[in-house]
Amino acid sequence: MSVDPKGPVLIEGPVEMVLEDGTVARSDRFMVAVCTCRRSRTYPWCDTSHRRRERAAQPPENQPPENRTP
Repeated sequence: MSVDPKGPVLIEGPVEMVLEDGTVARSDRFMVAVCTCRRSRTYPWCDTSHRRRERAAQPPENQPPENRTP
């Protein structure tokens, strides 16, 4: 098992988990990423929703328009 403080818990598979509501989630993969942030749309499996989304930097306002990147 591997724990990333900013990401999922990685567990060697196959994995069977009993969720809070009693349902069972199964994965036959050789390595399973289990979500710890609860942002995943595929919870309990990680879909990388924990990653910070950053917007592209805007060009400085004092830069001439012909040198701006689209």
